Amino acid sequence: MRKKVLCDILIKNTSYLDENMEVQDHVSIIVAQGKILKIFSDKADMDEETQDRYETKQIIDGENLLWIPGLVDGHMHTGQQLLKGAVLDELPMIWTRIMLPFESTLTPEKMQLSAQLAALEMIKNGTTGFIDAGSYYMEEAVKVYLESGLRGAISHSSMDQGNFPDSIRQTTDEVLASQDRLYEEFHGQGNLQVFYSLRALMNCSQELIVKTAERAREKNTKVQAHMNEYAGEVNYTLQNYQQRPVEYLDSLNVLNDHFLAAHGIMLSPSERALLAQKGAKVVHCPFSNCGKGVPETPDLLERGVCVGLGTDGAAHGGLSLWNEMKIFRSVMNAFHGVKNANPAVMPAKTILKMAFTNGAHILNEEQSGMIREGYQADLIAINWDQPQLYATANRVNTLLECVCGNDVSDSIVAGKILMHNRQVLTLDEEKIMWQAKEYYKAGR
Repeated sequence: MRKKVLCDILIKNTSYLDENMEVQDHVSIIVAQGKILKIFSDKADMDEETQDRYETKQIIDGENLLWIPGLVDGHMHTGQQLLKGAVLDELPMIWTRIMLPFESTLTPEKMQLSAQLAALEMIKNGTTGFIDAGSYYMEEAVKVYLESGLRGAISHSSMDQGNFPDSIRQTTDEVLASQDRLYEEFHGQGNLQVFYSLRALMNCSQELIVKTAERAREKNTKVQAHMNEYAGEVNYTLQNYQQRPVEYLDSLNVLNDHFLAAHGIMLSPSERALLAQKGAKVVHCPFSNCGKGVPETPDLLERGVCVGLGTDGAAHGGLSLWNEMKIFRSVMNAFHGVKNANPAVMPAKTILKMAFTNGAHILNEEQSGMIREGYQADLIAINWDQPQLYATANRVNTLLECVCGNDVSDSIVAGKILMHNRQVLTLDEEKIMWQAKEYYKAGR
């Protein structure tokens, strides 16, 4: 008698988006030890004898579900989760006038609540991976993210020059020690990594920039930085170093394939060429960015730069990458497509790939971002049995055009079910929402 293969999850009678961005129907997916073990064609492969070979702990009925890779939020701010509604329609500079002062008032309790709400919002919107741009009391966020089961990268907010409140002011050595401590304590715990960070170049001394990059190289982890988001950031390096921001970092030997440039709106042709040459990654945050400028994404992609998508945190419209993808498509068409009479300047398949395959690369997860045998079992299910999704002539296009976070029914990360039938299983949603309401009633 053939020995049975022990598996964690069997998803039966379902559909999925394959690595070629085509929908495959009538399949079953087997998950074991955190990875996709086998994908069967129900018609050809999954006969009773084959099914009998696998002993599974949990079976999911996949009828009316379309499974796709989990979305990756390439740039978000856990520490700004409680700032919803505070920055829309405000005049610049919101970062120095609103966001940074708020972050200076963070406490362990505030950060815990922020992380709980962020984790809930991401899970319910189909985000399975994230990159936090860095804040304070990140150890509290780590506890929550470990409990949530999400995959992610966290950072310490790293700045050593500027007019900051005393509660967040640090010297160069203190910033470096904080980054090192976060890495040593939490890198590799659960599904989490620790990236090194440069919050903004005009708030980072040259010493901090160089030593941060050196430490990241020594530890084989990534460096992320807010780049070319505002004209003032570009003017700062031009005035002080006679170089644009990307050129300045290259002169300091910072750029490589482990460098992540968040935003990347105002990149010159020479900067885009440098990013491509060094293998650096870029993350756009469409809703946040469209009030500041439009990135040259078609050129970046043509040069071979890996570009992902981020939300920039809940203060900029929430943590739904479905919203970001729709906004991004509209902005790309209006700015790049119309003038060239090219309505497909940013096709649906390209944008979706940015949200999961490219996102996985940016998160440093090379065996993720696709539903493929041997890859990480990070996948989400879209409930297709809904009037806004039926009937459709093209399910891939409809994913981009019509799907929203509420259509995500299930979420699996590293083979663990985080949400099933819209019920979050890893966090106490009712308790977290009660705490959020109490925070609101108390006047924040």
